[in-house]
Amino acid sequence: MNETNNTSGFYRLSWLQRIGFGSGDLAQNLIFQTVACYLMLYLTTVLKINPAFVSGLILSVRLLDCFWSPVVGRYIDNRNPKLGKYRTYLLYGGIPLTVAACLLMLPQAATWSMGMKLVYATVSYTVLSMIYSVVNIPYGSIMASMTRDNDEVLILTSTRMVCANIGQIVVQAGFPIGLAMVVHTAIDWNQATFMAIGTIPAFIILPSLPMLKKWFGKKGLYYLLLSVGFVGFAILFTIGKFFDVAACNTIVQTAKVMTGVGLLVGSLMWALVPEVITEAEYRTGNRPAATVNALAGVAFKAGFSIAGWITPLVMGMIGFNLASEQSALPTDPIAWFTVTCIFAIVGFVLLLFCFMGSKENITTTPEKPVSYGEMFAEFKANKCLQLVLSIFVVVFLASFISAPVNAYYTKLANYSDIAQNAILWFTCIIPAILLIVVGFLIYKYPLTDERLDEINKEIEARKA
Repeated sequence: MNETNNTSGFYRLSWLQRIGFGSGDLAQNLIFQTVACYLMLYLTTVLKINPAFVSGLILSVRLLDCFWSPVVGRYIDNRNPKLGKYRTYLLYGGIPLTVAACLLMLPQAATWSMGMKLVYATVSYTVLSMIYSVVNIPYGSIMASMTRDNDEVLILTSTRMVCANIGQIVVQAGFPIGLAMVVHTAIDWNQATFMAIGTIPAFIILPSLPMLKKWFGKKGLYYLLLSVGFVGFAILFTIGKFFDVAACNTIVQTAKVMTGVGLLVGSLMWALVPEVITEAEYRTGNRPAATVNALAGVAFKAGFSIAGWITPLVMGMIGFNLASEQSALPTDPIAWFTVTCIFAIVGFVLLLFCFMGSKENITTTPEKPVSYGEMFAEFKANKCLQLVLSIFVVVFLASFISAPVNAYYTKLANYSDIAQNAILWFTCIIPAILLIVVGFLIYKYPLTDERLDEINKEIEARKA
C-alpha cells in the first residue's frame, strides 16, 4: 500500500513505514524489559544489595523522571530539528542510550565494596532512565505526526505493539536462556516459557485489532480481554495454593497465556494517546504531541516504579529476602553483562531502522514556547487525558508488579510457606484486583470513534 493523501492529514501509510515505526518500540523494549524484569534481581542477587535500598532507588529515580519527562516533552514540542521534529532523537539519543545500557551491569561491580555498589547502582540507573526518556517521548510522538486517520492509527498501534511484544518475549525468555548459555548450565525451559508465554496473545490479537474492534466495539474489546486475564490469574492462584505447580505445567502455561490477554490492554492504551492529542488540538489549536506523550510516559513509569518499589520492599518486610534466598537465575556477573550488551546493541540497530522508516506528515511548532504552567493546565482541563493516565498507571502496575517474581513461580515448592504466599500475592491476587480497576476506568472514558471523526473533520475544516 502506498501513501496517499485523499484528505489533508488523513494519510495512508506503506507497510515499510508501519514496520519501520514499530521497530522503534522493539528496540526500546530490549532495554526497558531488561530493566523492568531483571534489574531488581541483578541488584539483589548478583550485587547482593539490600532489597529495601533497591526499592527506594527505583522509586526515587522514577519520581525524578516525573519532573524530567515534562522537561523533555516541552523541549521537543518547542523545537523543529532538520532531521525531523521527533525522529531526530532516535538517532542522537540512541547512541548514549546504548552506552548507558551496556554500563548498567558492569561485571567489575560485583567485586566492589558495598558503598561503591550503592553509588554505582544509583548513578547508572539514573543516567539510563533519563536518557531513555529522551528517546521514548519523541518516539511516542511520531505516531501522532504520521496520520490523522483513526483506522491507520489503529494499524500503527497494533504494528507497534506486535514489535514491542517481540522485544518483550525476546528479553523475558531470552535473558534466562542467555544467562544459562554463558555460564554453561542446563536451560530451565519451563521457567523461560513461563516468563515469556504471556506475550503470545499479542501476536494473535494485535494483528486482528481492526476486526475485533468491529465485532466488539472499542470498550467491549477491552472488557473481553480484561475478563480473560482475570480468569487466568484466578487459575494460577488456585494451582499455586492447592496443587503442585510442576505437575500442572500445561494448565499453568495456559493460564499464563490468559493473563497475557488481560494485560494486553496496556498495549492498547497507546492507541488512546493520539485521540487525547487530537482532542487537545481541537480545544486549543496546538497539537502538543510530545507534551501528552511525556505525561503518558510519566504515568506509564509511575505504574512501573510503584511495582518496582513495592515488590522488594513488601517481600523483605514479610521475610522473603531476595538477596539472601536461593536465586532463581544464575548469578555470574559476566553473564549478566554479556546478555545486556547484546540486547542494547541490537536495539540501537533497530532505532536506526525506525529513524529511516518513520515519515512525519503532521507536525506543528507553537508560535510561542509551551510553558510548564500550560502543560499542567492542559492536564487539568483534559478529562480524557486524566482518565488515560490513570489507566496507564493501574494497568502497568498490574503488568510489572509480578515481572521480577515470575521466575520464582515455577519453583514455588522450593520456598517456605511465607515466601509462597508472597509470590502468589504478587503474581496472581494483586494483578487480578488491578484489572478490575482498569475496567472501571475504561467505562468512564468518553471519546467514541464517531466523536473523534467529528473532531478531526472540524480541525481540517478550520485549516481549510
